[in-house]
This record gives sequence, C-alpha cells and structure tokens, in this order.
Amino acid sequence: MKVTDLNGSPIEVTDLNEAIRITKRYKKYRHKDESYSDFDKKQNTYWTDLYEKLTTIKEELNNN
Repeated sequence: MKVTDLNGSPIEVTDLNEAIRITKRYKKYRHKDESYSDFDKKQNTYWTDLYEKLTTIKEELNNN
C-alpha cells in the first residue's frame, strides 16, 4: 500500500505493523542539544502525521 507523507511524497508500505512501530518510535526522538529544537519540532510533526495515517489505515482494515 502507499501512503502520502506530509511533503506529498508517496511511501510504499509493505509491513503496516512494522511501519507503525517505527513511526511511533521516531516521534519520540529529540536531540540533547537544544539548538536543534526547531528541527526536532519539524521531525516530530512529520513522524506524528505519518503515524496517524498508518494507524488510521490499520483501524479501517480491522473494521472490515
């Protein structure tokens, strides 16, 4: 299946559960150096968006 990321790029997902695990983990990453806080916010927004899209797909598949 394909998912469109926050930048409009298509991403091929071959293992939905693994993709959910990875995006959930990436949402939590932060640099210890606070000078990266703007970058970390953008990354968190990106991974949160992708995580939410993937979990929505999983819920829809489970309901069918």
